[in-house]
Amino acid sequence: CFLSLPAQISICRDLPNIEVITFSVNGISDLEPLNQCQNLSELYLRKNNITSLNELFYLKNLPRLRVLWLSENPCCGSDPHRYRMTVLRNLPSLQKLDNQAVTEEELSQALVDGEEITAPPARRSMENCCSESTESSAAESTTETESELLNFSLEETNKIREELGMKPAPRDKFSSFSPRETDCNRKKRNNVLNAILLLTKELDVEGLELVQQTVGRRLQAVRKKELQEE
Repeated sequence: CFLSLPAQISICRDLPNIEVITFSVNGISDLEPLNQCQNLSELYLRKNNITSLNELFYLKNLPRLRVLWLSENPCCGSDPHRYRMTVLRNLPSLQKLDNQAVTEEELSQALVDGEEITAPPARRSMENCCSESTESSAAESTTETESELLNFSLEETNKIREELGMKPAPRDKFSSFSPRETDCNRKKRNNVLNAILLLTKELDVEGLELVQQTVGRRLQAVRKKELQEE
């Protein structure tokens, strides 16, 4: 694997003006690189490896954060009420948490039932993504099917494409990951796609035109190769 887990999300340190971030199903455990994204309004982190709600410490000073999807992470625990109350106590500006609208009643109750987070989590040593993939591959195979990954990636990718004024990608043109690929290669490929979409958000007209030309040439080369193989 060519990208370590910290490197995958650390790209956010160089994108202070980014508004929407989708890093779902990526093995992410550290949210510290997000604390400089002052324009961030939507953050999608479903099915990662965030073990502690103390990671919310890094999101508390993001004034524009309105949407957070954090479900299916270890930090959610076995008590959904305590989890939701703790998130809302520390991020009271949220309008939607885990695809569910936040109510005024919940925000008031969070002051009573939620836990105040005042310090970042204690860091544990990070293993490289290939090692982690090997250890967790058996569990992932029972909880995340190829179809689920494709459906969710397509949904979030199209959301970003809409933000960029692009047409949604049809399902039959959206590449899923081959079951023969290793977990490490699958994560790398997914993160490369996410990084490209995030960086595209930062480009001006000239930059977008250059990307469009480069992608067009690349598509022609790939299609030509496919025709030759047939």
